Amino acid sequence: MKKSSNINMTEGSPLRLLILFSIPMLVGNLFQQVYNLADSIIVGRMIGSGALAAVGATTSVSFLFFSVCNGIGGGGGIITSQYFGARQDDSVRKAIVNTAYLMLVSAAVMGILAFVAAPSVLRLMGTPDDIFHDAVVYMRVACISVPLVAVYNYASSMLRALGDSRTPLYFLICACILNIILDLLFIGPLRMGVFGAALATALSQMLAGVGCLVFAIRTNPYFRLRREHFAFNRRISYQAVRIGLPLALQWSMISVSTIGLQAFVNSFGSTAVAAFTATTRVETLVHMPFASLGQALSTYAGQNFGAGRTERIHKGFKQSGAAAAVLAAILFIVMQLLGVTAVSAFVNHEEVIRLGGEGLRLTSWFYLFLALIYVTRGIQNGVGDAMFAFINGIIEVICRIGLPYLLLFLFPSSGVYLIWWASGLTWMISSVFCMMRYMTWKRRY
Repeated sequence: MKKSSNINMTEGSPLRLLILFSIPMLVGNLFQQVYNLADSIIVGRMIGSGALAAVGATTSVSFLFFSVCNGIGGGGGIITSQYFGARQDDSVRKAIVNTAYLMLVSAAVMGILAFVAAPSVLRLMGTPDDIFHDAVVYMRVACISVPLVAVYNYASSMLRALGDSRTPLYFLICACILNIILDLLFIGPLRMGVFGAALATALSQMLAGVGCLVFAIRTNPYFRLRREHFAFNRRISYQAVRIGLPLALQWSMISVSTIGLQAFVNSFGSTAVAAFTATTRVETLVHMPFASLGQALSTYAGQNFGAGRTERIHKGFKQSGAAAAVLAAILFIVMQLLGVTAVSAFVNHEEVIRLGGEGLRLTSWFYLFLALIYVTRGIQNGVGDAMFAFINGIIEVICRIGLPYLLLFLFPSSGVYLIWWASGLTWMISSVFCMMRYMTWKRRY
């Protein structure tokens, strides 16, 4: 088999492998978030804070409908990485094909369901009337494009399972540049409003996915398939669903929890919605290095679990945990100093900037707990701990929906700041559970 970009993570220094794998993923995740940042900055500056609030009000709902596809892709990726670590090449190829079947069906179903349900869900959330129409338009365009976006999620998931984190990056960079150009064109000269912003993101991600998949088929040896690999494999599909469905439920419940929090935010009016949207966009960037490390750990744990090398998994956990703690401290300092400046990049509304800056300073005290969540989640997902994913999602729902109202009852004078207190405390509680689950698994292996 000719040399490719695939990385065998069952041998060599764990920290070095994780860093080499994480860096392209970090850059890729940052570029992927530029999609959202470009939408937010261009919408906020060129249309107004109301349009920005409309875009932000749809984020958690849209993610809910994307969760099923992401979960199936994640489950298929974990199975693929475990077969790759075990050196079962035919099973790797069968996993690649059967994951594609599952992704195709789930993406079509969720895209249609999201388009139909958009107005009802947004109304149920209490979306303010002055932004409701734009929110429906943005969400419908974003969700009807689920099958298009799923192409990239599928291709990148399969390649990362094989240790290739570079190829998805190259196509994301190109798509990011195209996204910004289309945003400026659709919102500026063509005056398509929030519809144009959503359409630009959908088209850009579709092109990234198609390009990534075609490139993988032409260059990666595991994508060179024979006729027997295209047969539906019940065992592999069951394994992908067994792991992927709890992942989908985890992300869906996390999305439901953010919808509940968004409904709480909506009760404070459009200014609070805009401030929360801006801080969410900034903290998306904060999440990126932790998320990249977590994704690297998932592939690392999957390959080593498939190879039966659990001692390397524990070693990787210790080294990555220490690195994540240092990064959390650095990001805390940055946010304390530059939180207000970061929010001002999105809007020029004085009250929104002030409120958002204070919110970022508050949540930055909890970044260490956020780091622990990603590290433990990466390990447990990689080894196929389906129950962990399900229970972790339940905890997120309980905390994000229940904590804001509990805090409002206990500290009514805190007002709108309870939004950010609830987020930080949710990270703290969830991280405690994650560590307990990892220690339980460690004693078994």
